[in-house]
Amino acid sequence: MRAPYASDPEKSRGRLVAEPPSAHRSAFQRDRDRIIHASAFRRLKHKTQVFVEHEGDHYRTRLTHSIEVAQVGRTIAKVLGLDEELTEAVALAHDLGHTPFGHTGEDALADLMAPWGGFDHNAQAVRIVTHLEQHYAEFDGLNLTWETLEGLAKHNGPVMGDVPEVLAEYTARHDLELHTHASAEAQVAALADDIAYNHHDLLDGLRAGLFTADDICALPIVGPAFAEVDRRYPDLAEDRRRYEALRRVFGVMVEDVLRESSARLAGAHARSADEIRCLGAPVVRFSDQVFAELRQVRAFLFDNMYRHPTVKEMRVTSDKVVRELFAAYQADTALLPAAWRDEVRALSPQGRARAVSDYIAGMTDRFALHAHKGLTQAK
Repeated sequence: MRAPYASDPEKSRGRLVAEPPSAHRSAFQRDRDRIIHASAFRRLKHKTQVFVEHEGDHYRTRLTHSIEVAQVGRTIAKVLGLDEELTEAVALAHDLGHTPFGHTGEDALADLMAPWGGFDHNAQAVRIVTHLEQHYAEFDGLNLTWETLEGLAKHNGPVMGDVPEVLAEYTARHDLELHTHASAEAQVAALADDIAYNHHDLLDGLRAGLFTADDICALPIVGPAFAEVDRRYPDLAEDRRRYEALRRVFGVMVEDVLRESSARLAGAHARSADEIRCLGAPVVRFSDQVFAELRQVRAFLFDNMYRHPTVKEMRVTSDKVVRELFAAYQADTALLPAAWRDEVRALSPQGRARAVSDYIAGMTDRFALHAHKGLTQAK
């Protein structure tokens, strides 16, 4: 049953370009479907999560991560009485703006674009679905509903202070009310993101041999999960032991979000999605205890995975690739594909930098490596 504070597709604030409704799909279902069919969504299969795409077939990519986030989000949304399709749409699109090489690529582009309006992957996701996807006859982008765009822009909370340039430009045309919190559905997508990466980074780190099960058994939530599995299945093979333990960690996070969020929603007495936006604080959250415990897990992963020498070595290479591609395309726009080259020539220096940033941000890991190799060999 739909809760009174759930987003209602029948009451959507609509699309920037008006369209007749679909005969068979809600407005949010239509958004989800357009995202799945977008070129940027397909490219996620070759964009890194932590490991570079070619390092192993079993590690998460941005695509598999996004699918996992959508699955978790739908589960939580259903229990809380929220709109599952809106949650899924935001979850599937939340990483569309990521560069090749994950946060390393983003950090490099943010530094390079600092004189030209900056770079932020959430803002870039909005730019992709409102401008860069150019397949439809009547509009640029995917012409998503206001609610889905709002969720992309501020699923992590209000966007205050120094608003990314590309987000400010779009919201000047289509006000996403950046100063408020997003819908409960978008908040669910944000927490589903946390749950998914907390779970799979542990699993991927174990698979990669960056740490052992013994190393993480000292962690809260994780240690008790392994202990329970060892009590129930004392002779379990190690790969099954890991999986059983970490799926229990997954369950602890989901159940905690459901308990805490149910209590907060009941206490808020909200009667509409707009009332959720105006509460001044998120209503979909971990409990204080589990949040504190997860901070310990993230600190472990930061020290033992994200700062691991093999990962750091990859990041040095990735940073170099992004910076040298940016410098080359800025210096000689003839190196860009013809479809980009003709448009870039007529732009101002700031517009040219943004176009180069858009082009690099849209690259997959392997395409960026291939492009960089081509530039290097041409010298």
